[in-house]
Amino acid sequence: MQVHVPAMRGKMGSRTYYSCLMPLNAVPQFFKFTDWSGMLPEDREQRVLVEKRIPELASYITENEDDYLFSSITASYKSEPVFEPYAPDSDIGTLKLQLGDELIINDGQHRCAGIVRALKNGSEALKHHTLSVLLFPWESTDRVQQMFSDLNRFVQKTSKSLDILYDKRDDVAAATLMMIEKVPTFKELTEKEKVSLESKSTKLFTLAALYDANVELLKGYSSNDIPTNAGLLIDYWTEVAKHMPDWGKVLKGQTLAVELRQGKISSHSTVLRALGGLGVDLMASGDWKARLTPLEEIDWSKKNPEWDNICIVANSVVSNRQARAATKAFIKSKLGISLTDGEKNAMTPKVDLKVVSSADLL
Repeated sequence: MQVHVPAMRGKMGSRTYYSCLMPLNAVPQFFKFTDWSGMLPEDREQRVLVEKRIPELASYITENEDDYLFSSITASYKSEPVFEPYAPDSDIGTLKLQLGDELIINDGQHRCAGIVRALKNGSEALKHHTLSVLLFPWESTDRVQQMFSDLNRFVQKTSKSLDILYDKRDDVAAATLMMIEKVPTFKELTEKEKVSLESKSTKLFTLAALYDANVELLKGYSSNDIPTNAGLLIDYWTEVAKHMPDWGKVLKGQTLAVELRQGKISSHSTVLRALGGLGVDLMASGDWKARLTPLEEIDWSKKNPEWDNICIVANSVVSNRQARAATKAFIKSKLGISLTDGEKNAMTPKVDLKVVSSADLL
């Protein structure tokens, strides 16, 4: 039995290939998912499928059936398909694939696996959506490995900041962007494209860091609409900015952003996320604005020994979960807010122990 799909025939390098449209319900019938985990890397034709990525991709499709988007899948065929042009010598026509033949995925195995999962949970209409597929002849394992390398070697992953800036489906991203426009400090001093600041950058914050801080701040507010949450963010960060004199000096041109970043941690992502988490506790009380005033008295200098083993280890600022929890607890203590047992424990310096021999003790 044959499956007929509309296709175009082209040439890339010395090889003839086909660009065709396949219905999504053809994916589980044609595409080969090989378990490479038991093979040596040099013997595989693909990387090992990461199972935890599949539910996220499937959810992306089923939750956005009207406007999801995928780039083309690239695969290799072992059984030569039949191409019938619509007119003599035309490169546009119909590609006939034999049902039961397997297509080896060169690029897009996770997308295909996500599609297979989505077909089980999605609507009936999803089965008839079409996917763009590029088909090349299978030649050898070496050639397939080279194709994988060529397709992936020069791919540049977009930055988290740019993903947030362009993502219109993420409510926290939308509220964060609305907030930035209304808080002068953030509007002027936020890098919206790059995930980290270059050494000579005139900015203090990244969009990614502010987004992460707002994820913390908006916990428990997921039922609010975007404008309501944006208003909450504007209110909170406007008040915080009033009590962060370092930020104000950079905004007014009294201090260079690079000098502040070099000497202090007040604009670091660890501090921003700590302040975001702190907001959850503060805004539950009626006098939260007044309780932010002690922020002005905190010594944010990297040379301040109080930060050692809180968020500075071996003279470097760290941003792991432990450091964020300890930083939040430290700031809470400076604001005179009682700490939970867990927060007290987070502030307790962790001592690295090493095994010593009896000879070391002599």
